[in-house]
Amino acid sequence: MKRNEIHLGGTARSHDDVVAIYKLGLQFAEIPIPDPDNFEVLKEDYQTLGEDLGLYYLCHGPLEGDPNDLTALGNTYLAKVMKVLSIMPGLDMRLLTLHFWMDPRFVTKEAIAYKIELLKKIIGRAEETGITICLENLSERATHLESVFKWLPRLNLTLDFGHAQLLTRHNTSYEIMAKFPEKIRHIHLHDNRGGTSPDDDLHLPVGEGTIDFEKIFQRLKAIGYHHTITLELRPKQIEGCLGYVKKLLLFN
Repeated sequence: MKRNEIHLGGTARSHDDVVAIYKLGLQFAEIPIPDPDNFEVLKEDYQTLGEDLGLYYLCHGPLEGDPNDLTALGNTYLAKVMKVLSIMPGLDMRLLTLHFWMDPRFVTKEAIAYKIELLKKIIGRAEETGITICLENLSERATHLESVFKWLPRLNLTLDFGHAQLLTRHNTSYEIMAKFPEKIRHIHLHDNRGGTSPDDDLHLPVGEGTIDFEKIFQRLKAIGYHHTITLELRPKQIEGCLGYVKKLLLFN
């Protein structure tokens, strides 16, 4: 990636999605791998498809399940993430986004401390093959992330603008961009109308909700962001808002 260049990509849940993303003129596909055992048989086809189309891949890891269940986190979830890390080099995936809830309003101190130890193991394994690990903000504010980055200085951040609109009066991405500009290595882009529950995470096309994206992209320019942005939408949704997103990039 050239200096000061932002690449746009889309979420791909199937081979057809990868082809659709290519036809939209995007530069990469972000592939969720909720179950690495099932994905293993698909890996070769994805590799061939990416090479044929000239697209590269990023990865979204499995969901953690109950955020306070230490036994499941240390066994089931950690094993899945490690398996994903073993798959990624074969697809030349260099960035892994993880859902790992760190909000002390909902997650116990014990669970947060335990997750930090698990992330140390994950980051150590990832660095062996040059993979960047990014924690995705869910409901966390900048102050909640501060201690996490203190303990994990090599951890990076996927800033999800949609999640930042939930459980808050003001989109928390502004404070996160101000506090951790150097940590933001990837962005998830989608819209919603605010709210206080997971059901409010609507993943609407950009511009169909209440998020002030023009202001947000002005802030992105101010911090000099020049990495990747995934439109976390279905290809048809991406097609409908891609022109607007490209206009937003002019702020950058």
